[in-house]
Amino acid sequence: MRPETTPAMDALPLTRQAHHHLKSCLTEGDQVVDATAGNGHDTLFLARQVGATGHVWAFDIQARALEATRARLEAQGLAQRVTLIHAGHQHLEHSLPDNLRGEVKAVMFNLGYLPGGDHGIVTRPQDTLAALEASLAWLHPEGVISVMMYRGHPGGQEEHAAIEAWLRERRGVACERMRERPFPAPVLKCLKRS
Repeated sequence: MRPETTPAMDALPLTRQAHHHLKSCLTEGDQVVDATAGNGHDTLFLARQVGATGHVWAFDIQARALEATRARLEAQGLAQRVTLIHAGHQHLEHSLPDNLRGEVKAVMFNLGYLPGGDHGIVTRPQDTLAALEASLAWLHPEGVISVMMYRGHPGGQEEHAAIEAWLRERRGVACERMRERPFPAPVLKCLKRS
């Protein structure tokens, strides 16, 4: 499940690298989560990957984000593949159907703030750590968690540090780091059970 690490891959934006990494893990019929729907780019990517028989559960605390995501999905005829949940990702544990426990093939996090939105509304370390814990509980044995961390905004470096500390304490979780660039560049990590 290692992504390509060619110079061409390294040159791609990290969001595209995350998609490339997950694309090799997902198949028609999979159940997946977009923990931070934002403007819907990751949600749309996931909806395409899971096909007509799969499903995406997309979370966001901002109605504006969910409206943008819905519009993006409707424009592509894929809205029926997605359930939009107006809640923060820390509520993942209580928002997914019980029958999905251990069946979620991928969870995507794109942390920070809504691009084009209020930069004062950001993901917070305590909420993200709760969502990561829940993601592990719901993850399929061969599932992947993709975490994109933006460190340059207020609170971003603290969230990054909290996630790094959380990862150091987690036994049984393998972390595949994409090439890390100097601060304040974003960081992408892909997690799976080891």
